[in-house]
Amino acid sequence: MTRTYEANVTREDGWWMIHVPEIDGLTQSRRLADAGQMARELVAVTLDTPLDDIDVHVTVERVAGLDVREVLDTVAAERAEAARLEADATSRARDLARALVADNVPLRDVGTILGVSHQRAHQLVSAA
Repeated sequence: MTRTYEANVTREDGWWMIHVPEIDGLTQSRRLADAGQMARELVAVTLDTPLDDIDVHVTVERVAGLDVREVLDTVAAERAEAARLEADATSRARDLARALVADNVPLRDVGTILGVSHQRAHQLVSAA
């Protein structure tokens, strides 16, 4: 049975320091790409568990004075907000395109009004 451990990574003096809180263990690697494997090996040796039974979730916490985790959380929230705004804008554009077509405005002109091709205007009008 595979168990997943958290590995919190920071950058210090040219090394990636890897802390696994569940076992209060610390190891290091030169490359971030190796951090997951190093954490797995640390857990396996510490708990005398087969390597195949261990998985890790690597999270970069800090690099120098930069709180990487905090910035990434902000980026993720902003991306989610951007996706929500994009969906809202598409919905409004679809509603406007349908209203214009209902008033007998040609699709080519609807596209011009919306700043899209007439093919995209047709997609908006035809969307379910």
